Amino acid sequence: MVQAGARVAAISIDSPRQNAALIQALSLPFPILSDPERTGAIGPYGLADEKDRRNIARPATVVVTPDGEEALRFDSRDYADRPTEDAIISGIEALLLPPTTQEPPGLGPAEAGPSAFRFEQMVPYFRGARFAANAMGSRFPEARDEATAYMAQVDRYTEAAKALHKARKPT
Repeated sequence: MVQAGARVAAISIDSPRQNAALIQALSLPFPILSDPERTGAIGPYGLADEKDRRNIARPATVVVTPDGEEALRFDSRDYADRPTEDAIISGIEALLLPPTTQEPPGLGPAEAGPSAFRFEQMVPYFRGARFAANAMGSRFPEARDEATAYMAQVDRYTEAAKALHKARKPT
């Protein structure tokens, strides 16, 4: 049963078909909304990345209450700067909003974008990203804390990708 109130959704400049492909690839339990003109949520929430020539959105987690008020916000500097899942959950729990459930997203036609990774490429990609971050942190001591945080994020993503891969294997 779906409760009234809060819902989880992601927002992207990608097309609905590309978003459907990502939902399928990652088995996401929430929809990804398409905002290619950056007028629905990306612009109004101040998330357009003016430094990026594609004018993509900066990653952010924005919690909006059922009455439309912004209650919590985690802004990221770039794709490699994300809050942990625990930090997001703790922040949401502190709001004392009632829990809700929602139906999985209904998907239309799915078509991966031209630069989309295949699911099988994710673990090797994360492994390479981790090695690169470790090397940069070793070369530049002032960046060591950032590199360590990024490696922890990549480790979480790697484990999630492995778990998803294992769950998809036929038994």
